[in-house]
Amino acid sequence: MLIPEKLSKREIKLTLISIFAAIIIYSSFFIFFQTHFYFGTVINGINASCKTTKYLDSELTNKASAYIIQLDERDNVKEQIKGSEIGLKFNTKGGSQALKEEQNKSSWFIALFNHKAINIDNVFTCDENLLKSYFSKLKAVESKNITEPKNATLAYSGEGYKVVKEVYGNKIDKDIFYSSIKNAVLNGKLKLDLEAEKCYVNPTITADSKKVKDTQSMLNKYITSNIKYTYDGGSEVVDVTKISSWIELDDNLNVSFNNAKMRSFVNVLAGHYNTYGKTRDFVTSLGTTIKISGGDYGWKVDVSGEIKYLIDTIKNGQAVAREPQYIQKAASHDKNDLGNTYVEINFTKQHVWYYKNGSLVVEGDVVTGNVSKGLGTPSGIYRLKYKEKNAVLQGEDYSTPVTYWMPFNGNVGIHDAIWRDKFGGDIYLTKGSHGCINSPYSLAQTIYENISAGVPVVCFY
Repeated sequence: MLIPEKLSKREIKLTLISIFAAIIIYSSFFIFFQTHFYFGTVINGINASCKTTKYLDSELTNKASAYIIQLDERDNVKEQIKGSEIGLKFNTKGGSQALKEEQNKSSWFIALFNHKAINIDNVFTCDENLLKSYFSKLKAVESKNITEPKNATLAYSGEGYKVVKEVYGNKIDKDIFYSSIKNAVLNGKLKLDLEAEKCYVNPTITADSKKVKDTQSMLNKYITSNIKYTYDGGSEVVDVTKISSWIELDDNLNVSFNNAKMRSFVNVLAGHYNTYGKTRDFVTSLGTTIKISGGDYGWKVDVSGEIKYLIDTIKNGQAVAREPQYIQKAASHDKNDLGNTYVEINFTKQHVWYYKNGSLVVEGDVVTGNVSKGLGTPSGIYRLKYKEKNAVLQGEDYSTPVTYWMPFNGNVGIHDAIWRDKFGGDIYLTKGSHGCINSPYSLAQTIYENISAGVPVVCFY
């Protein structure tokens, strides 16, 4: 060491004494802080400043014995868990000595200016079986105390669809809650705020969300629709009352229509339009009035198709006058829906009449199904399915070519029968057909040339 020449011996002595004292002090502090925590050290809420690891271990052990954690829940509900109830103990493995060794890697001198609280992770251990048992008994997880969360929704009132605010409730996500409690306990935390730890199951749609506003606007458009059906003897209107009763919303505000309710409505509506399968009064060519049932002729509403139409029209917010769509149609909506173009077949008289636009086109004797063999032609009113020229009729024991083929009931139809030289009378009783209407060639030809598919064929005895 270089000493200035002008320094006196006394000054040199004092300087050396100061340096030696500083070394002594520094060494003393260095030795002291090898086994004591630095100034200002706070560990897991315990003041460990200048304290030994033994002291800290003792304090943490005492803390485990007296430990209580408070659970802050919704609606100002508070619960507690005591360390003694879950077998809480200080985790001595490594203990505070490990933390001190870590602290010793930094300078105690720097620590004089760096006071900070330190938390040791997993400072405690507990009996997990006891913790799970105690957890299951908490009010926060008991089903009787739970109010389920509900998303914001919409409800119809006389002034349209109004917003119903969400309900937060107090339902817990048990996995998150248990994990939060366990973590808090093992780290000696004294409070657990369930809200802050996101332990609750919250509604996913709130009243101020865009989806609520968009859905509200959409539904209020739907209920502006007005669909009016007018039928003989009355009318039916689909308006806001019916529409709002059909609309359904799930928890996520997805909109659907109650198909069962709509089907019930359309089925009732169809009853005012349908004539399919109904018994009719029919005035025969002989002037008598008879009742005929059976067959497949008549108006028949397409229920599924009409439901789809209603949904589409409601979604567009339209106002329309409407007649339902049909699977099949008849000639008119008059009381007698046959109109004035039809084929009349009198089995008893074995005679056929064909009227077109109210005028008799042709008539003549025929042979119908063989009654003695149980092949009698069925009665009822049917639609002509189609007509075909030069067809081959086939059955179990026959294959017969005909020139004019006009089926109206499955394999039963009107056709020419050039193999017969007689028609009418009581031939059908024992020597009738397999069920078809055997006609003279000219009669079959005239009907064929003037008829089209869909014309009603009236069959009766």
